[in-house]
Amino acid sequence: MRSTAPDDCGFATALQAIGGKWKTSLLWPLHLRPHRFAELRRLLPGISEKVLAQQLRQMQADGLISRHDYGEVPPRVEYSITPLGASLNDAVTAMSNWGKQHERWKAQQSILL
Repeated sequence: MRSTAPDDCGFATALQAIGGKWKTSLLWPLHLRPHRFAELRRLLPGISEKVLAQQLRQMQADGLISRHDYGEVPPRVEYSITPLGASLNDAVTAMSNWGKQHERWKAQQSILL
């Protein structure tokens, strides 16, 4: 269940928005262009349809992506990144860079031991 308590520093809110195994993996392809559900599923081997749908709904509720239903038969729905979601890529990139730096540090430490 998602907390509704205010987050004074904002970090917990940011982590909640990108938390989970798949959300950051979904952000990048949607940053590049809109995708349909089946395309996203193919891009992420190992994700179930249920989890993908759940993650997309949560990201939509958080304002990170938008869902466009074309109202056609057969159904055609596309997901795309919102300006808020695109702005999150800067933060995710910074965290990714930190993670790479940390991995190098850990590797150096293991050599020294």
